[in-house]
Amino acid sequence: MSIVDNSPVCSASEMPTVGSSSPNPTDSSAGIYLNRAAGRRILIVEDDVSLAGFLSGELEAQGFAVEQIHDGEQALQTLETKRRFDLLMLDLNLPTLDGITLIQRLRPTQPRLPVLVLTARSRVEDKVKALESGADDCLTKPFSLIELLARVQALLRRNSGVVPNCSTVGDLTMYRDQHRVERNGRRIELTPREFAILDVMMRNAGRPVSRTTLLEEVWNLAPSESATNIVDVYMKYVRDKIDLPGEPRLTHTVRGVGYELRVA
Repeated sequence: MSIVDNSPVCSASEMPTVGSSSPNPTDSSAGIYLNRAAGRRILIVEDDVSLAGFLSGELEAQGFAVEQIHDGEQALQTLETKRRFDLLMLDLNLPTLDGITLIQRLRPTQPRLPVLVLTARSRVEDKVKALESGADDCLTKPFSLIELLARVQALLRRNSGVVPNCSTVGDLTMYRDQHRVERNGRRIELTPREFAILDVMMRNAGRPVSRTTLLEEVWNLAPSESATNIVDVYMKYVRDKIDLPGEPRLTHTVRGVGYELRVA
């Protein structure tokens, strides 16, 4: 596998390092990445150890915190059990678990994690399959480092967490600045915790939200078997207030995953 830096093509062992012909993080063209990278965590899942090491070094030079994994199963386990990442960068040809399957298994629990696929597969069909499986972007090897950084920046900007003041699902409306929720003109009184739960559900409307995600975003807790029960208890409080008898159901249980807010 190889990367193109500007115009030359180099093998993984010959790739430029920070301070040579690769983008310098102090240059004006690269400084934007450094400014936006502070505190952002990237997981690289790539079986080519040399390539993963090169990418890790370049991204760390831009200010990112980077972790490398070279195995699909191990990557999935890390994503499901460790603290969350801001971006997943992965190859499709991985040992033990291929990239497509990894994305498909990850999406129900982490629907908002940006996924950038790096692949040597050049067929359009492979790119389409990756995108349909849940990837956000695809980059074909060999590629330029500056294009990779631009795509990373675009994905992080797209998923920067900018949330509109008003969100609507069916006849349910949330006004975040007023801490107010209405359904078909009916005012719904929610506690701060219930409002936070509904806020997460509204931001992910039409997609399953796992109990783990709710624990992390609402309670700021690490996932555990004993803690998931509190999610179910509070979701019942929210459901009882949102879906009154005779109204179309908006809150749905996704068996084995969590909950989803959608128009049936």
